[in-house]
Amino acid sequence: MTRTFAERVTEIEAGPCRLYVLPVPVEQVVTLRGSLRTWPDFATGETLVQRLTVAMLDRGTRHRDRFELAQLLEDRGAHLSFTSKGSRIEFSGRLLRRHLADVLPLLAEQLREPRFDPEEFEKARLHVQAQLQQQLEQTSTRARIALSQRLYPPAHPNYRRDPEAELERLATLTLEEVQAYHAAHFGANELILVLVGNVQPEAAEPLVRAAFADWPAHQATPRFAAEAAPKPPERVLIHVPDRQNLDVLMGHAVALQRQHPDYLPLYVGTYILGGNFSARLMATVRDEQGLTYGIHAALEGISTEHDGHFEIEVTLSQDRLEQGLEATLEQVQRFVDEGVTEEELAEKKDTLTGLFQTGLSTTSGLATALLINIERGFGPGYLDRYPEEIHAVTRQQVNDAVQRYLNPETLHTVVAGSVVEMIH
Repeated sequence: MTRTFAERVTEIEAGPCRLYVLPVPVEQVVTLRGSLRTWPDFATGETLVQRLTVAMLDRGTRHRDRFELAQLLEDRGAHLSFTSKGSRIEFSGRLLRRHLADVLPLLAEQLREPRFDPEEFEKARLHVQAQLQQQLEQTSTRARIALSQRLYPPAHPNYRRDPEAELERLATLTLEEVQAYHAAHFGANELILVLVGNVQPEAAEPLVRAAFADWPAHQATPRFAAEAAPKPPERVLIHVPDRQNLDVLMGHAVALQRQHPDYLPLYVGTYILGGNFSARLMATVRDEQGLTYGIHAALEGISTEHDGHFEIEVTLSQDRLEQGLEATLEQVQRFVDEGVTEEELAEKKDTLTGLFQTGLSTTSGLATALLINIERGFGPGYLDRYPEEIHAVTRQQVNDAVQRYLNPETLHTVVAGSVVEMIH
């Protein structure tokens, strides 16, 4: 009989770290995923400071410069990477089991003791600057930023600042500010480490404990808005030169968190509307009416700590903008009014659970899914429960949730591209 994930995953308190180990019969390889809580102040734009701080983590430590660090990892065929993700720093890696005793101390060293070399800081600043400048030319990104500003207050984790404002702030950001942010926001707060692969809990636990045992928690506290604060719905035009095809985002806030019983029925319903190539919007607006190459609907930014929004993304030509928007709204309204069929529901349940199972077919997918659900507070056992919960969703639950939370009349519309031609 196949053992469940709840039975196969071992949870250990290794000092301040919550360690989760899932042995998998792969040849010598271990995949790691982990995170810690930093609590940036979203309203003041501290996420940019955090982003630059994270960019310094692989640029040397107090004990070795970036070249020594890179050489140590390369000699062992290992890699480590770090990402700024809202109120958390996430890290990932891949290594051979026999190098676990070498790589885990390096991971801890990078997180705890970055070098903060002035020359490397300027290189990191230029790298972030290039990324922000690139955003100015990306119609989909510009539309997504504008929609977030229509729906959320600056203190909400889903609010995104203009690239121009971020570039101005980046130009004045100092190395001392980044060092101060690291000192105030990096610590063993909600520290999670997931190991999946050719590894046993009894071998990993003392290594993790030794790497993180004396790392204290920081004193930063949660500072974010949990609820959206949408402006009155309207159409916003964002001019991006030389972009004849228009990226359009339509969306409205959804007062719902991930753990709410209505979430999965609404998620399934939204997937039926616009989740894949056989979804309602693709079958009608694209295939039947030929108005777009692609159209997609999803729930975005909903977590166990704050609400999010419903979003439709569609690419339209300038001469078909009005027709495409009208057709999209018509289909959404029909979807809300008429609901889903039993056939659609059964098909999409199979699709969703199939995609989920496929995602667990690699050590990387397993480690990522475990980390996400541990961060949510659902635990490893949710990997067992999720397919069952999807299959348990009823047509009535989906239709009730769709009617309760989706409202085409409150949709904001953001159009990004060469909109000057449309204005004139």
